[in-house]
Amino acid sequence: MRRQLRSRRAPTFPHGYRYRLDDQDEANQDYLADEEEEAEEEARVIGVPNLEEEEKEEQEEGEEGQGQPTGNTWWQKLQLMNEYLWDPEQRMSLARTGLILVIYFLFYASLAAVITVCTYTLLLTISPYMPTFTEKVKPPGVMIRPFAHSLNFNFNVSEPDTWQHYVISLNGFLQGYNDSLQEEMNIDCPPGQYFIQDGDEDEDKKACQFKRSFLKNCSGLEDPTFGYSTGQPCILLKMNRIVGFRPELGDPVKVSCKVQRGDENNIRSINYYPESASFDLRYYPYYGKLTHVNYTSPLVAMHFTDVVKNQEVPVQCQLKGKGIINDVINDHFVGRVIFTLNIET
Repeated sequence: MRRQLRSRRAPTFPHGYRYRLDDQDEANQDYLADEEEEAEEEARVIGVPNLEEEEKEEQEEGEEGQGQPTGNTWWQKLQLMNEYLWDPEQRMSLARTGLILVIYFLFYASLAAVITVCTYTLLLTISPYMPTFTEKVKPPGVMIRPFAHSLNFNFNVSEPDTWQHYVISLNGFLQGYNDSLQEEMNIDCPPGQYFIQDGDEDEDKKACQFKRSFLKNCSGLEDPTFGYSTGQPCILLKMNRIVGFRPELGDPVKVSCKVQRGDENNIRSINYYPESASFDLRYYPYYGKLTHVNYTSPLVAMHFTDVVKNQEVPVQCQLKGKGIINDVINDHFVGRVIFTLNIET
């Protein structure tokens, strides 16, 4: 400011006023300099920010805050959660007062008690041993063994690796039918009649024997390969269990297999075991797994002794009997089963 004031040229005045103006200029310059210093002092007093001091303070604050997490970090979230669970200042839990929580507890406790009582009352009316409603129970479905992917039995007689897994599956399935085990657990019942057992429904029921030897050439006892090594495979068929089911009119349910579509001569010969190709009446009725513990489902073995080779042969095996349904379009396992044989040589 002083340099600027000094660098200004003085206005031209008559010669007589020169010395007096110079003295007055110096006095004005001193007066302006004093006012500038006073303004700076007043700025410091009223707190006008100093840029240099502010930068130093920001650096110091940054250094102090390096060791502490900033922003919305996990510990801040945890602190908010703790305050939500219990706020000691307002004495609230879950943003609710104690009275509201008591009302909630009583409401849900009452609701749980009502549901428990209703469930218990319902269970008192239901028997664990016999179904209450059986009007809509479908006729028996069927299953076959050995297990085959997509029910396609594809194998090559000269390559054991292609059929060995079928043999293993059958052996494992028939372990519960071993003669010694059946003689130990079950009784020998007279054939051709229902095995009806009176008494309380919670009493243990006896089961009739179904021995592995009943399957003869498909038992795995005479031929350990179940005919797969000779291109004459055995397939076992079993009806699903239905509590209280009895074949109608006292006639046993029979099994019949044929070519599903195509030339019927593609299957020239099938042997069934037992020879009657039926499920004997002595294995019915079934009383359920709680009381009929040792019950062994009867089987029918189909021994395909003469099937055309090197081409796919679709086979359909059906249950035959009074009240049996085997033509449901949307369910291929109710009363029948369809599979494919492809025996290569």
